[in-house]
Amino acid sequence: MENRSQSYIKGAAILAATVAVTKVIGAIYKIPLYNLLGDEGTAHFQVTYTIYNLLLTIAMAGVPVALSRLISAAHSVGCDRQGSRIFKVAMPTFMLIGLICGGAMYIWAQEIADLMGDPEIADGIRCLSPAVFFYCMVAVYRGYSQGHGDMIPTAISQILEVLCKLFFGLAIAWILLRRGYGTPTVSAGTFAGITIGLLLSVPVMAYYKRRAAKRNSYRLDGGDPSVLSYRETLDQIFRISIPITLGASVLNIITLVDTKLVLLRLQNGAGYDYMTAKVLYGAYSKALTLFNLPAAFIVPVTVSVVPAIAAAIARKEHDSAGEVMTSAVKVTNLIGLPAAAGLLILSFPIYSGLYWGSNENGPALLAILGIASYFVCLQLITTAILQASGFERLSMLTLPLGGIVKVVAIWFLVGSPSIGIYGSPISTIICYFCISAFNIWFIRRYQTVRPDFLKATLRPFVCTVIMAVAAFAVYWLGMRALGDWFAASRMHMLIIMCVSVAVAVAVYAAAIILLGAVTREDLQLLPKGEKIADFLKIK
Repeated sequence: MENRSQSYIKGAAILAATVAVTKVIGAIYKIPLYNLLGDEGTAHFQVTYTIYNLLLTIAMAGVPVALSRLISAAHSVGCDRQGSRIFKVAMPTFMLIGLICGGAMYIWAQEIADLMGDPEIADGIRCLSPAVFFYCMVAVYRGYSQGHGDMIPTAISQILEVLCKLFFGLAIAWILLRRGYGTPTVSAGTFAGITIGLLLSVPVMAYYKRRAAKRNSYRLDGGDPSVLSYRETLDQIFRISIPITLGASVLNIITLVDTKLVLLRLQNGAGYDYMTAKVLYGAYSKALTLFNLPAAFIVPVTVSVVPAIAAAIARKEHDSAGEVMTSAVKVTNLIGLPAAAGLLILSFPIYSGLYWGSNENGPALLAILGIASYFVCLQLITTAILQASGFERLSMLTLPLGGIVKVVAIWFLVGSPSIGIYGSPISTIICYFCISAFNIWFIRRYQTVRPDFLKATLRPFVCTVIMAVAAFAVYWLGMRALGDWFAASRMHMLIIMCVSVAVAVAVYAAAIILLGAVTREDLQLLPKGEKIADFLKIK
């Protein structure tokens, strides 16, 4: 691979390290928060956050990808002034969109809460409404920096956001609980940390943008024909971002519908009362936090791969583009497969150790979601490959189709008394499997440059099987030593979880080295890669 491929791997490494930090901090935030809120309060939190995510998607889903791709392509062929114009057009446009979406969220908070069947979350929706506006600004800055291959501003802003959630959000929740407020008010108060984090991220991102502008010495005067007009630039941004936004928005709308539909079908189909349905959904929401972890480590790969592929295609370096694609799928498998296996096999000690006293259905829900987590990872990377290759409109088909399949599955599965809440994670597996299958078919059918899926999957899969056997053996021996599994204390669960995970990580690391799943060429793309390869004795 060439310099751009190296930039992609290094960018992914920076963001992956950031994700590791933010997820640890996020766990410190969410796990105690969910324990404070209980299953019912967690349900309020999750429903509110789902609404917020939908409005963020409508406002900005395609913008970082569009800006990253356009600026990277312009920069790779020497049109640096066009990259600066893209930013100047995007910022005021999407600030206005953020203001409209955030305002609508605040004004119609109660109506939105009533529509979702949870009228107690209106205050939480209002607390999150300013965050939409600030996120729009931050997203434009991130797209600009990512387009130049600089992932550090994105990394810093992400860490700042999660620190604010931890310190402000958790502190506010604790204070409100101590003062005797109910779980709807407590869950609303925690959202203030998200708004504060995004507000503080704006000046940080602006500082890095000014530094980048000085470093590249952009000049917009002189009538360079390579610089498009403001209207042409805006049209270019929208032509890429709107298809991505529509595809993602449809899926998020369906996810929002799912939230209401699960609560509805648990009551009207499976026969539970409203309170029991909320408790079951709260337990499921706790499992979702762990389910989302593997995908969070794939997002940095997708962020970095879009400008790398776009630049290689713009320079007509198709071999380099194909290598980047294969590398991205390989990294996805190296992360997604073992994570999915771990959540499946160790669901009982993980869920019971982290959420002691929660609903007894939690571990089984997490096990099913563990399977689904891999297909989410595969969907993310294949969607990114389509978007980077100029086939972003195809995601308008795959994402909604998968979402529709999910809604249909939820209607029948969750409404069945014999399946109930388990129908929701099962429908998630079906949904993301379908999206991934559609994406792969489109890539193989329409793209002349495409990844080698077999090469990128075979060895990571074998390593995962070896790891899974080792993890299960340690888990089984640990539970056998306890005798009565359900009489085990939380400390026992945490010890078994930690030991099993540690053994699984060690065995997996040894397997990927011994079986050559990671090559010296792969490590050479990383900072200090030669030294790492020498230390691991990889030839």
